[in-house]
Order: sequence, then structure tokens, then C-alpha cells
Amino acid sequence: MHADYRPADNLLEDRIILVTGAGDGIGRAAALAYAAHGATVVLLGKSVAKLEAVYDQIEAARGPIPAIYPMHLEGASPYDYEELAHAIHSNFERLDGILHNAANLPYLSRIKDYDGEDWLKVMQVNVNAPFFITQACMPLLEQSPDASVLFTTDAAGHRGKAYWGAYGVSKFAIEGLTQTLAAELENSAIRVNCIDPGPTRTAMRKRAFPGEENASLKTPETLAPLYLWAIGPDSRGTTGQRLTWDD
Repeated sequence: MHADYRPADNLLEDRIILVTGAGDGIGRAAALAYAAHGATVVLLGKSVAKLEAVYDQIEAARGPIPAIYPMHLEGASPYDYEELAHAIHSNFERLDGILHNAANLPYLSRIKDYDGEDWLKVMQVNVNAPFFITQACMPLLEQSPDASVLFTTDAAGHRGKAYWGAYGVSKFAIEGLTQTLAAELENSAIRVNCIDPGPTRTAMRKRAFPGEENASLKTPETLAPLYLWAIGPDSRGTTGQRLTWDD
């Protein structure tokens, strides 16, 4: 994506896009951007109130009416993901894109001190959920003439960093999943990439760095051009890549 990228107003017209973690932060900003460019967005998250707020904002902006799908990924089972895919099929019959944005970063800690239950919860949200959602929705993606799957990574998943624990390890797994799935689908109409948004002013970032002065960090809305390019048709031919935000 060139720095001067300007997406067409109808870039995502008639497309159905699932966004996880859509109630807050980057997921919310991406969902709003997708709707503003013509997509019907399936808003998935654990807080109904937050999803409803995004829904109302899309409706107020006269975007395509979105769908709300509450799901607490931390406790979801394979059956729950199949139910999600069934619901999307019943309402839309296909899926043109998935943005896997939901994530869990409870704290920074040494591996030797990391709580085992917290480790499992992080892996469930950050690795297992993206895998199961993608697997369950694969038949829907295969119905699209031009589909894009986006995973979310981090610098801590590209080069090991002390104290990032389960979160860092989970992002290494996501980068491996991205490359593996992209290779398997290289002759299909489905492209697979991951995005490292870099330090961004989100609630999760604030929890990880409570003492950080985050006023200088970019807002989630700043990232919209990259997320639009990666999910839309302008990124055709790009797959298996690690996309980063370049200030």
C-alpha cells in the first residue's frame, strides 16, 4: 500500500465482512471504515452494548445495515464457531472477508511467573478462535470471487521479547498460521495476510502500559487506509505477507 493510498468510496460495495473484537479499538475503527466504503459488516464481540453502539453509528452514517453476533471467544467451543458460520450462511450465503482483531493481553510477565489459566485463556482468544473461525467459515469464503482473511500480529510475534509471555507466543503462532494457510490457498481466490498495526492508542495498550503517556500514539482511525487496502480488491495478488503500518 502506497502512503498516498485513497480507497474508492464504493471499495467494499456488496461485500460481507466479519470483524472480531468489533466493539472497541482497532476492530471498531475498521468496522466503521468498512461500512463507510459499502460493506455489510458482521460485528462480533463479547460486549453487546459496545456492538450496539457501533451498529448505531453505522446506521446513523447510512451505511449498510450491519449484523451483531455476540460471542465470548474465551469460552467458545468448536460447536459455537460452526453456529457462527451457519448464521452467516443463513443470512448472507457467503463471506468476502474476515478481520481477526480480537485479542487478550492480560499483563506482561516472566514465563516462570505466568499463571497457567491465563496462558490458556490468551491462547484460546488469540490462536484457537482465529483458527476455528477461519476453518468454520472456509466454505463461505470459497463462495466469494475475491476473499481476504486478515490476522492481527505484533512486533512481539516477529522477534521474541522478554515479558510478553502468552501474547507474544500467540502472535508467533498467528504468523505461522498466516503463512501456512496462504500457501495452502495460493491457487484460490482467497488471500491471507497478517497486519502489525504497531503501537496504537487502545484500551488493551493502556492495560499493558498503564504508566505510558499515550497521547502521542496514533489512533485506531489512522490505520483505516491499511485495513481497507488489505481487506479490499486493491490488495489482490498479495498473500502470505506481514503488513505493517509505516508512519
